[in-house]
Amino acid sequence: MLLPILLFMLAGCHIYSFSGATIEGKNINIHQLDNRSANVVPSLSSTLTEKLRSRILSQTGLAPVTKDDADYDMVGAITTYAVSVTGAQSVQVATKNRLTISVQITFKNKLNEKANFTQTFTRFSDFDASQLLQTAEPALIEDIGNQLADDIFNKAFVNW
Repeated sequence: MLLPILLFMLAGCHIYSFSGATIEGKNINIHQLDNRSANVVPSLSSTLTEKLRSRILSQTGLAPVTKDDADYDMVGAITTYAVSVTGAQSVQVATKNRLTISVQITFKNKLNEKANFTQTFTRFSDFDASQLLQTAEPALIEDIGNQLADDIFNKAFVNW
């Protein structure tokens, strides 16, 4: 009884994934993110691009391609990489710092132009002011990168 229902669902126009994403196409071209932020971390572009690729490919079943006629095309740039003070004990003593990363994404869905968008996604993570940024940075980038990849995936494929 369950098999006919499953086959009927898969035979329709859309493929539905367990993440709630609706996938109409077969392939995607995810371009390397440009790093246009004032503060440049050499590995940030490749790290964030890989997180985004991994999230999309693992959740959609789309095939990665590097051609211009892909069903989906994603281009982006890192626009902000900044550290700021978020908590202070007194006027001169910071207790918390915040790393903020913003990525501007242009997504083109060649099968449904209404789904196209250009949007900036911003996430941050706080760390103790007693820690050096260089020490906290790998974990912060990991955390923020995962959040950004989730946000971009949801905007592109889950329609939230």
